[in-house]
Amino acid sequence: MNTTGWIVLIVVVVVIVVVVILALTVGRNRKREADRHRAEEMRQTAAQSELEAREREAKAARAAADAKQAEVDAERLRREAGDRESAAAAARSESEEARRKADDVDPDVRTDRHGNRIDDGPRDGTAATPGTTATPGGTTAAGTTAAGTTAPDATTTPDGAPRHAAGHDAPRFDDGTGPRP
Repeated sequence: MNTTGWIVLIVVVVVIVVVVILALTVGRNRKREADRHRAEEMRQTAAQSELEAREREAKAARAAADAKQAEVDAERLRREAGDRESAAAAARSESEEARRKADDVDPDVRTDRHGNRIDDGPRDGTAATPGTTATPGGTTAAGTTAAGTTAPDATTTPDGAPRHAAGHDAPRFDDGTGPRP
């Protein structure tokens, strides 16, 4: 080959090498730019995720605070309910004591040593015969009414409920109601 051929061949090879080098450099720069862009997107996504995580933590903290407040409120309400129960029990006790005192004062009502009624006393204005105990409905413990007719079993009330036993802790009330054994 002559010198001109060699020069052309060297120029062509140099041009091809330069083109390849330029292509690689441009490709590398494009890849770097794409990587930068992708890294920026990943950072934005991470920042968004971090913000969402903080929001969730704040919501969890609020939920925990709400739960603690609910516990405090529940405890306060339990105490308030206990106080009200105590007040109701005290009022009930005062009422029962007032009834016992009234029964002690009333000459027509027989009571035991604890102030509980032994009998309900006559209701219709008739008195029980001596030696018998008056029961609700005007019957006597002997099982007869003031009119002399046979009454239902003397151990039950007219509605069939068992009678209050003497000496029991719970008092009987005038209308025959009250705690039943």
